[in-house]
Amino acid sequence: MSRIAQIFRYPVKGLSPEPLLKAEVLPGRCIPMDRAFALAHGSTQFDAAHPKFLAKSKFLMLARNERLAALQSRYHDETRELVIERDGKQVARGRLDLPVGRQMIEQFFAVYLANEVRGSPKLLRAEGHTFSDVPRHCLSLINISSLRELERVMKVPLDPLRFRANLYFDTGVPWQEFDWCNNEFQIGERVVVRAVSRIVRCAATNVNLETANRDVNIPLQLQQAFGHAEMGIYAEVVDGGTINLGDTINPP
Repeated sequence: MSRIAQIFRYPVKGLSPEPLLKAEVLPGRCIPMDRAFALAHGSTQFDAAHPKFLAKSKFLMLARNERLAALQSRYHDETRELVIERDGKQVARGRLDLPVGRQMIEQFFAVYLANEVRGSPKLLRAEGHTFSDVPRHCLSLINISSLRELERVMKVPLDPLRFRANLYFDTGVPWQEFDWCNNEFQIGERVVVRAVSRIVRCAATNVNLETANRDVNIPLQLQQAFGHAEMGIYAEVVDGGTINLGDTINPP
């Protein structure tokens, strides 16, 4: 029987993961504040009053902007403040519910990624919207056994956080989670999710989160070793509730 080993949210798309002890989830929604904000290129068109899915190429992201990995960020729910550090020192701070606070964050990234931003960066937010890589509001899950199998083939250790999942667990059987697609399963006592698809991996996983350098080619290694470039699954919440660390996963 596998259990939830780690829970994460990513308040700002492309920035730091934040560990959680539990997460309240609602049907058809993602983990609260997961990818709630995104740093968009100045050329990106987005209507916050009528938000629509946009491709990740419209935003600053690890797949193209690996220097993001050198930053440590933390969003404070109580104050709605985003704090960004580099090498343990604060480099930017701003309340994201205030125009001046968002401007301070935008100005930092305009300088920090000066040669990589198309126009002046914009910090985007729309109530109830998530800047996910897929149009659906989903949870992303990683089976550590599958990751260990990839490590075995590549002969190098891999930080699970390269894959930026919400939930990490270990079934003890590599790739078992792929068999769950199109089926419902339960997490803990109440939460029911439906696995909707495998997650196709991109160049973001190639970034070493400690050095901010690209040191491997995970999509290529997956394709060469296993005939696909997938790691993890997306799941939609069917019945809501609380997901806690240590909750059991009951596969279909």
